Amino acid sequence: MGRVMDWAARSDHLGGVPRKTVIMAVSAFAKAVANLCNKSSVHNADTLMNLVRSRPPGVPLITVSNHMSTLDDPVIWGAFKGLLSLDPELARWVLAAEDICFRNPIFSYIFRTGKCIPITRGGGIYQEHMNEALQRLKDGSWLHTFPEGKVFQEDVPIRRLKWGTASLITRCPVTPIVLPIIHRGFEEMMPENYNNGRRPLVPLCNKDLKVVVGEPIEFDVPMMVETAVLASRHVTPPLQEAKWPVLTSAGQELDETAQRTLYIALSEKIQSSLETLRLLAKRL
Repeated sequence: MGRVMDWAARSDHLGGVPRKTVIMAVSAFAKAVANLCNKSSVHNADTLMNLVRSRPPGVPLITVSNHMSTLDDPVIWGAFKGLLSLDPELARWVLAAEDICFRNPIFSYIFRTGKCIPITRGGGIYQEHMNEALQRLKDGSWLHTFPEGKVFQEDVPIRRLKWGTASLITRCPVTPIVLPIIHRGFEEMMPENYNNGRRPLVPLCNKDLKVVVGEPIEFDVPMMVETAVLASRHVTPPLQEAKWPVLTSAGQELDETAQRTLYIALSEKIQSSLETLRLLAKRL
């Protein structure tokens, strides 16, 4: 059966009843934590709501955010009025750490039916389930990622991003809409070092949770691909390449060096947008 339970993630699994049940239960939990146990506010919520409900058919959506706690997803979405009441088929897919969310068959089943995609940290950008994430984008779905790759609770600038999100943007036939989101206060709701270096068993209460939605990041992918291909000709390849597959994007073939150059450029643009939004969130 395996821990990843791909079959449980299918929309037609048992007629879709498990997916609806899990998403409804998680939605109720997220709303309670965000709005009953704590005080939450959302800035520019309509931008996300409109993109989830009525973006052009076939155009995928990627939301990217900082990662402040193990409960960022789903509590972020609980702060939005009406977002988690949408059709479960419109709900986000999310990349989730396999070692945390898929530790046993029960967790695996719940997270898979809840539209979570297992990712092995350190497994590289071309690991098996990144292909599943790519397929969800090809289907025109909404995918959420935490491109920093792990929880960081310090109030410091956005760190260098992992390349997984950039690779998905590159490999997707239709360039996704990429929307940055910054949140604050979640590190107080679920601190990593609460009791002898451990997280609390349940979320803490009476915290101020803030979610700030930015504007879509503009990417001219064909131009960035062309620039990366030209720049890569002047870059010395690493001594031990990872033997990445050659990709075709915007009509051009990208070897590993060109891919690395492109992923750096895409990631830096996302990082810059997140950092600008982080500074705005501190002033709101």
